[in-house]
Formats: sequence, C-alpha cells, structure tokens
Amino acid sequence: MSNEHTLKAYGRKDEGKGASRRLRHAGRIPAVVYGGDSAPASIELDHEPTWLAQQHDWFYASIISLNVDGKAESVLLRDMQRHPYKQLIMHLDFQRVKANQKLHVKVPLHFINIDKSPAGKSAEATVTSELNDLDIVCLPANLPEFIEVDLGAIKVGDTVHLSDVKLPKGVELAHAIDDAHNPAVAVARATKEEVVDDAAPAAGDVPAIKEEGDKGE
Repeated sequence: MSNEHTLKAYGRKDEGKGASRRLRHAGRIPAVVYGGDSAPASIELDHEPTWLAQQHDWFYASIISLNVDGKAESVLLRDMQRHPYKQLIMHLDFQRVKANQKLHVKVPLHFINIDKSPAGKSAEATVTSELNDLDIVCLPANLPEFIEVDLGAIKVGDTVHLSDVKLPKGVELAHAIDDAHNPAVAVARATKEEVVDDAAPAAGDVPAIKEEGDKGE
C-alpha cells in the first residue's frame, strides 16, 4: 500500500490558452480534475513543489490527496504534459478515485539485489531490465508505489519472466499470463568479446571486435 501524499491546489475560473499562458508565467500549472460523481473542475498548482514531486515514482502511481482550496479529494495522475525542452510542466490531468472501485494503472518496477547475484558479481555478464513498469489492477488502498523484483539469484543465461514477479497482496495483472504473454522482465547475458589476432588481415577482410556492453537498466 502506498503512503499518503498531498498536493495543494486552487480552483480557477479562467479558461482558454491565454489564461493558461498567464498561469504559467505566474509560476502556476493549469490542471483539471475529472471522474467520480462530480463535474470536471479546473484547478491550478504551484509549479515548484509540483516539479519536485514529479521526480518521485509515487507521483505517477499513488493515490494523491489533492487539497483544493481546503477541500481534499483522492485522485490519481492520468496525464502530464511537459514543455519539449524547458523544465516546465504544461498541464496535468487528475482522475478522482473511489475506495470501492478498482484502478487500472501502470506501476514502476524496482530491481533489487543485482550486485549480490551470481551474474551481478561476474565481470563476464550483463544484467538488463526488459520492462520498466507493469500494468496492474487493484483497489486504491492496495495500490503500491512500485513493485520490487528480487534478482539476487539470477545467473548468467537466466531470464526472469513476468510470471516470476511476486505481486503485492490485493494486486493483479491487467492482462493474464499465458504462452503468448509472458514477457521477459530481466535477462542476464554473457558479455562476449572477440580478440583480434595481431597478424595482418587477408585482403578484403576487416578485423573487428564484437562486444556486447552494458545496456543499463
């Protein structure tokens, strides 16, 4: 279950592109809250604290207590528009959530204990992540900020599949696992290196070193 996180917001009446530009120039972010039993509402948030908050995983996969002019409601971030090159949030969409209604959301994966694994200790292996998040379904109270994948036992040549991931209580995958849908989550590959002979290559031959480096997580 995720921890409680709070964002402060303010109601707004001005609409349109011009109003949104004025808000951004004033250090505010235009946003909207929709869903539930209430009509969509236009709001605004202070940019600096929101920018700091969006650097954490919980901002994208946690129930947020949105305090709008002193009235709190539980929401989930559904969309965020960023400026193409400035450190600027252009717009946010929040969805109201109900305690008794299941959510469909993507949750980030955190890989742990790689350095303790046989593959992680080997200089001749590279452990790579193949998935960054999972599509899950759960009630708001069971929504995790992230899901841990323990790679402490991974060996060179091993592949950890989706079916190997242990889900928290009350959390299920949005799509069933079967022969056609059981993707790799992490892979430990041997690092291959071909040593080139010092002798001059024959005519037409081009010497090369084939190497599979660390692709990172």
